[in-house]
Amino acid sequence: MYKKLKILVINPGSTSTAIALFEDDKLLDKEIIRHGLEELSKYKKITDQHKFRAEIIINFLKKKNIEINSLDAIVGRGGVLKPVHSGTYQINELMVEDLKERPRIEHASNLGAIIAYDLAQKAGVPSFIVDSIAVDEFEPIARISGMPEMERESLCHALNLKVAARRMAQDLGKSYPELNLVVVHLGGGISVSAHSKGRMIDVNNASAEGPFSPERTGGLPSAELVKLCYSGKYTLREMLKKIMGQGGLVAYLGTNNSLEVEERISKGDKKAELLYQAMAYQIAKEIAAMAAVLKGEVDAIVITGNGARDKGALGKTFIGWIKERVNFIAPITVYPGTDEMKALALGAVRVLKGEEEAKEYK
Repeated sequence: MYKKLKILVINPGSTSTAIALFEDDKLLDKEIIRHGLEELSKYKKITDQHKFRAEIIINFLKKKNIEINSLDAIVGRGGVLKPVHSGTYQINELMVEDLKERPRIEHASNLGAIIAYDLAQKAGVPSFIVDSIAVDEFEPIARISGMPEMERESLCHALNLKVAARRMAQDLGKSYPELNLVVVHLGGGISVSAHSKGRMIDVNNASAEGPFSPERTGGLPSAELVKLCYSGKYTLREMLKKIMGQGGLVAYLGTNNSLEVEERISKGDKKAELLYQAMAYQIAKEIAAMAAVLKGEVDAIVITGNGARDKGALGKTFIGWIKERVNFIAPITVYPGTDEMKALALGAVRVLKGEEEAKEYK
């Protein structure tokens, strides 16, 4: 008789830690622990949060009366590694070392593999990541930046973008490789991507390009940015933090909580309304840019992520602001929330069942 696989999934976000327990593809339990800016500000680097977040996960297992050695695998959200192909990777020491010592950028997802590997070593089970942020399917033309010393990079919410693209294909009764899609992830960071026949051929670097987000600046006027870097007011680390973590809505309004921003708007805060409209405006511009990448041949626009709520203090206004600017391009579908946890679990299940071979990180 086939033994069902018990999979623990860990998804660290910039302001939350999502934990889920699956039996094969069935969700048994899930919890999202929110972290305030004050709670996280005492950690100099994101990877310094390792023990703090691992303890949260251990407490979750204790509360649910689950012995760690009863698990069959632990899966973490893939971090900002060297460029990798799409798929499931078994976590190894090199991956953990790269995320701790040589991360391409500071990002909460870097904690996913670190914590999963640590707990899996204690449990004596394998650990995996699936469709890392570093998934790279760019065409050569997309890498050109305008400055020979640097290339554009594929760094985005690949896991959720891919899940949403495949869900759209299923809803249309087609396969993912049959379609051209523009897929948008709305969260603490924002990714807007162009998918051509099953490959994500372009996407804004969600840490340094595209629209600003609740806590990231997105693309900035480059000459003014250079002047600020050389003004003597900030260190390198402070500037990087201003761009990612302390930029966007939090820089203007002192909060990265979009529900709080919507509440302010409902009470007549005109500054909050202007900034929220500006974020929707920039997202719409990036969607149109990705439609141009696809030469206007777009089967659908998909908007997903925790920021893609249909309801809130403003009802459908935020998504409506985006739609009114881009609905001429293609039909728009909104999938609120994410399917990331299930996608992570299924990646491990496929490997453990022998349906897919785990890739090795080198």
